[in-house]
Amino acid sequence: MDGMEEENYLTVQMFGKFLASYQGKQIVGGTKSGETQFTSMMQLLWHHGREGVSRSVLEQILFEDREITDLRHAMRSVVYNAKKKLKAAGLPDVNYISQKEGVYYWTDEISVREDAADMEAFYQAAQAEQDPKERLELYLKACYCYTGEFLENKASVIWVAQEARKYRGIFCACTEAAAELMRSSQDFFRMEKLGIYAAKVNPLADWETITMEALISLGRDEDARKFYDDTVEMYFQEVGLRPTGRLMELLNKLGGQIGHHYAVLDDIQEKLTEEDENASGSYFCSYPIFQGIYRMVVRLTERGGQSVYLMLCTVVDGKGNPMKDGPVLDELSERLGEAIQKAARRGDAVNKYGKGQYLVLLINTTRENCRILQQRINYHFIVGRQRTGVQYYVNSVVCTPDHERIV
Repeated sequence: MDGMEEENYLTVQMFGKFLASYQGKQIVGGTKSGETQFTSMMQLLWHHGREGVSRSVLEQILFEDREITDLRHAMRSVVYNAKKKLKAAGLPDVNYISQKEGVYYWTDEISVREDAADMEAFYQAAQAEQDPKERLELYLKACYCYTGEFLENKASVIWVAQEARKYRGIFCACTEAAAELMRSSQDFFRMEKLGIYAAKVNPLADWETITMEALISLGRDEDARKFYDDTVEMYFQEVGLRPTGRLMELLNKLGGQIGHHYAVLDDIQEKLTEEDENASGSYFCSYPIFQGIYRMVVRLTERGGQSVYLMLCTVVDGKGNPMKDGPVLDELSERLGEAIQKAARRGDAVNKYGKGQYLVLLINTTRENCRILQQRINYHFIVGRQRTGVQYYVNSVVCTPDHERIV
């Protein structure tokens, strides 16, 4: 892991985008070279190191199902051209690739420093380390080696997918172990940073709970509350998925621990009041807030008998099918939100549920007024001969929903 002078080794990045450099100069990878036989071969040779790669594996990966009369000759040509490229890139003039008994090896004369190998070495060292402080530092080093999926642009290649699964597992094990050690030592500052980093490089894996726990343990209640809202909102709006049951359970449990300093009622009420009391249009809010409003309104209808409806608005194509991801859907989704904002009443609550979908909670209204609102939304949303439209589903907020689909 250490001890090699920078000028004496080749630096290879396998996590995220593939990149190899020597003496600060890029050799292959990055944005300036596409996926070629050369890059595929070098990825295999540099990653497998002293184990080498068998000729049969190289031939299968480099030539796939192409019909080639003389595979041995084709293989020799690829190796020959690779050596020319490596020399032209500025590497020392040595025999870069050798073959012995049907196995190809990278030369011992130019050492390779690979992020994936470093990560695995730190992980193994951490498992063997007895001192908790040293073990934590090794786990963290392993975590921060991981900057994304292993060769993320080649996820469909079998050997890459297998390695990606392996290193993802190592990252998860290191992150969980480091978080537990920091929890025990109450090192919540670094625990917060670890949670944020883990969620960035390994998204949708519930790492937000680490950050949430750290914020609450540090007494940063406002930051924790905002992080809670932003996290759930991100899962619903940006990704279009519900957070996992584990994440919601932990976030709600931790969210319930958020406290406030002692205050008088006037101060509390001032903080509760909407910043712009004269704001027009409906009340746009995050999903957790919308969920809370919905549950409270359900209780109120049980007592007061108000007529309340829940409406789901979905962007659809010219055939009436929900639209899929893409810049067109992003633009239409934004426009639908603006149309709802203009059409709905000030007392109606609105949430952007996912890409191209909005929830509207209509309080103290009628079924006929729901249809009128839909007409107003269409008026603001549909422009000219626009083929896309909005599909509406409406439920009455009572114990037995009166369901209706309106297009």
